[in-house]
This record gives sequence, structure tokens and C-alpha cells, in this order.
Amino acid sequence: MTAGSEEPRSLRAERPKARNDCPPSEGPRLLVLVIGGVRSGKSSFALSLAARLGGRVTFVATAEAGDDEMRDRIERHRQARREDWRTLEAPLDVASAVAAAGSDVVVIDCLGLLAANLMARAETTGTSADRLMELQVAGLLDAYRRGRARVIVVSNEVGAGVVPPYPSGRQFRDLLGRANQQVAEAADRVYWMIAGLPMEVKASGMAEKVGPHHVVD
Repeated sequence: MTAGSEEPRSLRAERPKARNDCPPSEGPRLLVLVIGGVRSGKSSFALSLAARLGGRVTFVATAEAGDDEMRDRIERHRQARREDWRTLEAPLDVASAVAAAGSDVVVIDCLGLLAANLMARAETTGTSADRLMELQVAGLLDAYRRGRARVIVVSNEVGAGVVPPYPSGRQFRDLLGRANQQVAEAADRVYWMIAGLPMEVKASGMAEKVGPHHVVD
């Protein structure tokens, strides 16, 4: 748990349905941010990238099944992942999940849902959502730097639209926008997804190696 943060919900590991017989990834440590709008293909690209990197993969899920629509969406995303990948449910504490993953590749999907969850937690506990998100981003980056895994972070782009007309929308935009900037600054590579196509906006040489991917985002 990140120092000074709220006590997180226990990480729930989903038992893989098959063994992962891939050899450990031998490449250098890597931090990748995949960012884009709704249904831009960001989750699909992140999964394809994780499969291409190889080795043992842990998927860190931040979604919560609050209604039937979200349950259906979570199930579709679950079916799109390989059966031998491990899943950790971490709707409030991705920093601890990254530290506990113990795999070669970690996919975090996504920072937008994490921000929304932390806003809801802050509202019910009287704490600061800004502080909770700040601690999570700092803890995520610290866990990455202390570990050896390649970490892929998925997030929503919130700076390309109009200013939200209501306070909670503006708070979410600001909260996630700052987090995106922090992760992008620390990342080795950043991809901006547009209509299922990855645009490399930081570093070079990876998008063309991933190949086609089926959009489930």
C-alpha cells in the first residue's frame, strides 16, 4: 500500500485457466502509455503489445461491475485476454498491484476508471481525490522503477474535448489530465490511439511490430 493513502481493497487474483509456458521476457525495463478516446482501440492495442513482448503477463483491472452494462463490458474484455494471463482486480490501488504482480509484463487498464473510483471514495470518506490520485501515480511509478517488469498503462485522453459543464466533470478532467502528464513524462513510449490506429508520439520503433489487433475497447 502506498504510504499515506487510504487502505486499499484487497487485491483479488483471478486464477489462470492454463499455464503460462512462455519464457521470461529478457528485454529492458519499459514503461508505455497508451492513451486515446472512447472506443479508440487503446485496450486492444495494449493487449497486443503485451502479447508481443512475451513472458508472464499480469493484467491489472480497475473496473468495477456496478451495473449490468459494466458487467457485460468487463466480461467482453476478460474474454479478449489470453487464458494464461493472471488478473488482479485493483479498482483503488494499482500501485500495490504493480508491486505485487511479479511478472514480466504488467498491463494497467485503465487510469480513467481509477480516477473515477478514487473520486467516489473521496466523496464518501471526506478525503482529497487529488491527494489519492497523486499517491497512486507516484506509487505506480515507484513500483515500476523498483521492479523489472515492462509496464503498459492505458488511459483516457481528456484534453481534446469541450470543458465539462458540471464541477465533477471538470474535477475528473483535471485529475486524470495531470496523471496522464505525469505518466507520459516518465514513459519510454507513448501511443495516441485514433480509430484503432496507434500514433507514436514519444520514442519510436514499436507500433509497427505489434501487428493487427481486434478492437474490444
